[in-house]
Amino acid sequence: MIQIKNPTELKMMLMAGELAAQALELAGKNAVPGISTWELDRIVADYIKSHGGSCPCKGYGGFPANNCFSVNEELIHGIASKNKILKEGDIISCDIVAELNGFMGDNTKTFKIGKVSDEAERLMKATEEALYKGIEQAVAGNRVGDISNAIQQHVESYGYAVVRKFIGHGVGRDMHEDPEVPNFGKPGRGPRLTPGMTIAIEPMVNTNFPEVNILGDKWTVVTTDGSLSCHFEHTVAITNGEALILTLPEH
Repeated sequence: MIQIKNPTELKMMLMAGELAAQALELAGKNAVPGISTWELDRIVADYIKSHGGSCPCKGYGGFPANNCFSVNEELIHGIASKNKILKEGDIISCDIVAELNGFMGDNTKTFKIGKVSDEAERLMKATEEALYKGIEQAVAGNRVGDISNAIQQHVESYGYAVVRKFIGHGVGRDMHEDPEVPNFGKPGRGPRLTPGMTIAIEPMVNTNFPEVNILGDKWTVVTTDGSLSCHFEHTVAITNGEALILTLPEH
């Protein structure tokens, strides 16, 4: 069942979203050659906890880290490790969720580690643009499929592939709520968007093929051919006008 948030709940969502965005910004500043993803995870978790929040990814379904750090061919759910050291030319998708006062903020950004390839630059550009194409469609009266189709059309115009196995979702008191928000589909389909809905829009894009594999750790999702993958995400609220992006460092 889709949860409609009242004005008080939306204010709480905004506070959680700001904390998540600030933590994501911190991750980006510290994502440099020579740092491990374990250290990034520690820095982000310490920041969230020092500001009164918690990291709901920790223990979710048995997930062992505080947040998800996915490098190069890893799409999502990368587990932080002292042995995973970032190097020049890598790209890293930092998926940060912060819980504050019982509400969740969920956002992701893919960062460059030093100078990256032209292909990596182009993939990141296409994916981030697709996120905002989706957000443009997140208005009352539209349907979820309008978001989905806008993302798919933009990604495929670059010749890239939208992942089908993992999708966006509602978010609020729980990290994953109704409705499902695919990054592919036909316009005019799916639940109608109404004010008070809060959803995570998150294009997940592979360079070559939409198919993915899950590694033996049962979490890390990778491209089937070892090519690059990219992920951007915002939590947004449906309003009577343009969508309100909740996951910004400042409002």
